[in-house]
Amino acid sequence: MIKQKPANLEQLVEPDRVHRLCYTDQEIFDLEMKNIFEKTWVYAGHESQVPKPGDYWTFDIGRQPMVLIRDKKNKVHVLYNRCPHRGIKLCANIHGNTGDAFHCSYHGWRFDLDGKLDSIPHLKGYDGTRLSLDNPEFSMLPAPRMESYRGFVFASLARTGQSLPDWLGPSKAGFDDMCDRAPDGEVEVVPNCYRVIQQSNWKFFMENQLDVSHPMVTHESTGRAALEVEDKIFKRTGERPMNYHMLSAFTWPTQRWNELLQTANYPNGHSVLGGYMALRPKDPDSLAYERALTAKVGEKRMNEILSVNIHHVIYYPCLSVQSPLQQLRCLRPVSPGRTLSEIWHFRLKGAPEAIYQRSLWYYNLVNSPSTMVNADDLENWNRIQRGLQAEEMEWLSFHRNYGQDTIDGDVIRTREGLSEAPLRNQFRAWKKYMTA
Repeated sequence: MIKQKPANLEQLVEPDRVHRLCYTDQEIFDLEMKNIFEKTWVYAGHESQVPKPGDYWTFDIGRQPMVLIRDKKNKVHVLYNRCPHRGIKLCANIHGNTGDAFHCSYHGWRFDLDGKLDSIPHLKGYDGTRLSLDNPEFSMLPAPRMESYRGFVFASLARTGQSLPDWLGPSKAGFDDMCDRAPDGEVEVVPNCYRVIQQSNWKFFMENQLDVSHPMVTHESTGRAALEVEDKIFKRTGERPMNYHMLSAFTWPTQRWNELLQTANYPNGHSVLGGYMALRPKDPDSLAYERALTAKVGEKRMNEILSVNIHHVIYYPCLSVQSPLQQLRCLRPVSPGRTLSEIWHFRLKGAPEAIYQRSLWYYNLVNSPSTMVNADDLENWNRIQRGLQAEEMEWLSFHRNYGQDTIDGDVIRTREGLSEAPLRNQFRAWKKYMTA
């Protein structure tokens, strides 16, 4: 039993259990921001979020204020959102267009859209000092590293480390799956992002996405209500509308989930979860989509693309992608018990409008702040956060199927869908980052 905070972080994570301090302690949270979020690759946004020069979106990497911006040459940058003069945030809003330059609202400094200092009022006052327009110290600082994969932009505040493709590894299949499903080979964001404050630690969200034993418990009431309506429609028409099926699947028995869902879990904390919903029906809209995709890539490639069996990909530490439904959720931790989540959905370029509507259904029915599905999860995570104040009960259990998964080199593959291997794998990465 640990009755006081250990000096060694490794004592907090054992192969089959995790100490409650990992979710509640301020000093540990501060180390997570420094050693995980501010050193690894973090999602910045999609290139289509900033379609025109001057368009920007602000976000945080750990504790660092950043801005995603498109410049006059159509190049995308990730910059520190801070004036090098006296430190004010140059972009105060979540998103917008800053015109042909950044303008400091405090002293009037002006910066080009790539961050370079352009002009200073009363420049002669700095004659004979180290400050000059050519000194890069007085331009907006770029993120040390920025890379884009198929339009998805990541930034890292570490000057060295794995390249983005190497860091993504086989998990990049989630981005490939989403983009390959587009007849034009790329996606574009639909910019009404939902932003939700979760009264809980960021890790609960990441664990929950691959916790296969919770849906039939947490979401049973929502699934049951949807199934009752779906059954009535089926009796009347002989069809089961997909927008009801997206919810009624929560009523499936445990054994069905256990048989259908397996994960591949990779060293950086990423996981790929297999699919479970029938996302290739033969209704007229689906057939029209298959024809549009075939016209661009050929029938063989169309069948290869639509046969990919992915439901969910987790990119540790902060990203969840559901590629067949064009959904993306990104976390921005605020404190040990407070997390901002950004919820996005995408349009497949070149696909019929009906296919976009399906992603919109899922976006609103499952992932939006107003759905009972999301509300049930938020309530559970908040209760966990409060429950972990119980000091005499120090450990959280990660025992399910421990020692029963398949070890394939440095990849952990589950044999049972209900295995907690994805959760253990996330803490394998947590321990590596935190103690490096």
